[in-house]
Amino acid sequence: MRYIIKKNIFKSFKELSIFLWLIALILVTFITYKIYENNRINRYNTLFSALNNSYLQKTIKEISNSLEKRYIHLNYITKKGDTYLSIINNLNINSNEKKLILSSIKNKKQLNILKTGQKFYFKIDKLNNAKVTLFKIQTDNKNEILFTRLQDKEKYKIKSIVKDLKKELVYKESTISSSLYSSAINSGIKPNIIIDFARLYGFQVDFQRDIWKDDSFQIIYEEFRDQKNNLIDTGNIIFANLNLQDTNYEMYRYQIKKGEYDYFDENGKSVRKTLMKTPINGARLSSSFGKRKHPILGYTKMHTGTDFAAPMGTPILASGDGRVTKAGWCGGGGNCVKIKHNNTYQTIYAHMSKFGRGIKRGVKVKQGQIIGYVGSTGLSTGPHLHYEVIENGRKINSQKLRLPSGKILKGEERKNFEVDKIKIDVLKSNLIAKIN
Repeated sequence: MRYIIKKNIFKSFKELSIFLWLIALILVTFITYKIYENNRINRYNTLFSALNNSYLQKTIKEISNSLEKRYIHLNYITKKGDTYLSIINNLNINSNEKKLILSSIKNKKQLNILKTGQKFYFKIDKLNNAKVTLFKIQTDNKNEILFTRLQDKEKYKIKSIVKDLKKELVYKESTISSSLYSSAINSGIKPNIIIDFARLYGFQVDFQRDIWKDDSFQIIYEEFRDQKNNLIDTGNIIFANLNLQDTNYEMYRYQIKKGEYDYFDENGKSVRKTLMKTPINGARLSSSFGKRKHPILGYTKMHTGTDFAAPMGTPILASGDGRVTKAGWCGGGGNCVKIKHNNTYQTIYAHMSKFGRGIKRGVKVKQGQIIGYVGSTGLSTGPHLHYEVIENGRKINSQKLRLPSGKILKGEERKNFEVDKIKIDVLKSNLIAKIN
């Protein structure tokens, strides 16, 4: 009996010892963790306290500023008279660096012509012998070209960048109260779209004599907007209609082949002719072809051209494709341009204030391209364009000239055009419905 009781007590004591050791182990672990945690918190508090130290903050700021000041960031917008050479020469870099940049620009065809208003950006590394590590040139509102210097090389990686813009199709219509231009501006149409509109109709319409009050127009064209919905640029005219004395003159944009577009009437005839009827927009016919008393010389003589009075600086357009045979002084005609279009037709544009960019003898020009600006040079009483058409060596009346239309769509092309025309008509209906 005593033996049994003694054995049970010993067993209970052994279990109690194990229990107490477990409790002790847990307490030691907990205390160790708390000590570690307190030390960690103290270290963080010390670090945050140091970061709040004004001296340390000042030091960090100075280091950041010194790193930032390593690079010079330059922005420039081109103005009249600028060249790539003049722009690069104004950079505070060595001559070898300038040559490298100019040669890189020369290798990119899109940069052959420098326009007013183009944006430039340069990033120059002051700590690396003032090398241009990166530069960027905007070619137009939608595109730019990025030049990134390859590491440890005298060479740039060139990349064309298309800005992320959203294309929208816009429909406008208006009744003409005083002039096409003012009515279009009042409708919120951008000037470059109005110029394109007038250029397309310039083959068949005299904007001074053919348009009357209460005539009207309709137009669908492209607009490009950025992520903030700001208007960045306008695109192509998709459809246009000019209603003159209840007669519609419609035109549709149609892709003839990949990358090539033209405008056709509802019957599939190209609206383009060999020569435009008037090579200037917004002008007034001030003197017709024929005999007249010369305003300066004082005697009657044959007036072998047509005069269009217009404000100084109004753009003058090439009335057809061709090659410039003269761009210089023409005596009484002042500054003039002569263009040979084909074996039959030549045109002359006189009294210019100045020539268009790149216009000189031997260059090819496209119909509607700006070749000069209205002036009053030579024997002239005021700003106007004197315009002559020469047919087979004989000067003729440009306003009575009847020229054949261009391309006429036939067969499969005509079928495809009719399908596209229906699509555009449906688009027009949908855009009108949105407005109403």
